Amino acid sequence: MKYLFLLLLCAAASAAAAQTCDTASRSPSTPVERFKDNGDGTLTDTQSGLVWMRCALGQRWDGVTCAGKPDSHTWRSAQEAAARLNGHGGYAKHADWRVPHVPELAMIAERQCADPRINLALFPATPAAPFWSATPRKGFDNDAYLLSFGPEGATPGDQGEVHFVRLVRGGK
Repeated sequence: MKYLFLLLLCAAASAAAAQTCDTASRSPSTPVERFKDNGDGTLTDTQSGLVWMRCALGQRWDGVTCAGKPDSHTWRSAQEAAARLNGHGGYAKHADWRVPHVPELAMIAERQCADPRINLALFPATPAAPFWSATPRKGFDNDAYLLSFGPEGATPGDQGEVHFVRLVRGGK
C-alpha cells in the first residue's frame, strides 16, 4: 500500500512538473485576478463575462482540482452532451451550457505556458490535448475546429474524431 501511494505521488508530481511557463519574458494572458471563482466549479472571466466549467466533461470538481479523466467525444456527441447536461438540470444551477467557439477557447489559453497551454491554477488537470469548439469549418462539411492546449493550437479536425470538451455559458 505504501509503495502504491509513493508511485501515485511520483506520477502526480511528474505530470504536474511537465508544464513550463516563461514568466521572465512574457506576461500572463490568463492571470488569476481576471477570473472570479464562483465556488461551484465554475469561473467567470471578468473581461468577457463568460462563465467556464473548471473541468472538462467527464471530470468532477472536488473543491480543489478536477478529479477523474475527461471524456472523449465526437463533435456531434459534444453538442449532444451539452444538451443532455442542460436537459438534466444543468450544472452549478444553470442549464444554458454550450460548446465554446474557437475564439472563446483561445481566451483561456495561457500563452506564457506550454504542455498544457492553460493556467493550471484556474483549470487544473487540463490535458495538453485538443478540445472541440462549436465552430464548423466552412466549405468542409465533416470538419470542425479544435483548440489544443498542447503545441498544436487551433486546427481543423474531422467531426468523427474523438476529443475533449470544456463547456461555457454566456456570450454568443
